[in-house]
Amino acid sequence: MQWTEAQIQRFSRHILLPEVSGVGQRKLLASSALVVGAGGLGSPALLYLAAAGVGRLGIVDSDAVELSNLNRQIAHTAKDVGRNKALSAAEAVHAISPDCAVWAFPERLRAENVRDVLRGYDLVLDGSDNFPTRFLVADASWLAGIPLVSAAVVQFSGQLMTVLPGKGNPCYRCFLPEAPPPETVPTCAQAGVFGPLAGVMGTLQATEALKVLLGLGGLLAHATLVVDALDWTFLTARREPDPACALCGSEPTIHDVSETHEALCCPGGRCELEHTT
Repeated sequence: MQWTEAQIQRFSRHILLPEVSGVGQRKLLASSALVVGAGGLGSPALLYLAAAGVGRLGIVDSDAVELSNLNRQIAHTAKDVGRNKALSAAEAVHAISPDCAVWAFPERLRAENVRDVLRGYDLVLDGSDNFPTRFLVADASWLAGIPLVSAAVVQFSGQLMTVLPGKGNPCYRCFLPEAPPPETVPTCAQAGVFGPLAGVMGTLQATEALKVLLGLGGLLAHATLVVDALDWTFLTARREPDPACALCGSEPTIHDVSETHEALCCPGGRCELEHTT
């Protein structure tokens, strides 16, 4: 690959880093990432991935931009209210990085389409705000052998982890075997969220994603980072593989998302999933 003068200038601060250099920057330009949810987490994650030079980005979100989103979902502006979030975020990505190839998926993820949507990406970032989506994305990513960087935020608390498919690494279900009852876990729309913290967690998510793509430094593959913005505590909790895990254990029962997901995560109804963090 021949560098253009514009690329040398644009990525010069990365290239100066010995841990990245021109070799690492070429990796980013040749890499791809799928971001599930173009909301409070996905917005900063997408903008930083695009600015860093990731060559291809996919954006999944079926929601429309609402006025109440704008305190934290910084990929969108007041003029975007009413537009689909995936399409609006794609426009924001192009404004930062015109050379980035962007694929917008303005649709709901379902067990029937998730494998097709994930196919061909080097990495998945989950910024959704409900457990059915999280389990669907986590299961599908693991089964497809695609690394996953998962972030969550509500009120003044945030959480970040990485899942690297493979023997000896814990999957998402090792951390949380099944979704809690919906009435026990409020969404941001119910409990609120401190806008800048969504930006902090989305930026941390992008940082971890770039490290995965570059093969750089220590990753949160065996740990969960928990952030409390009120007290500014950053705690790291150890995660271990669960031998009895339904997805990655010694006798797994989950082999195909389309066959198992609705029964395991959405008893009594179809999984039609939103992405609104």
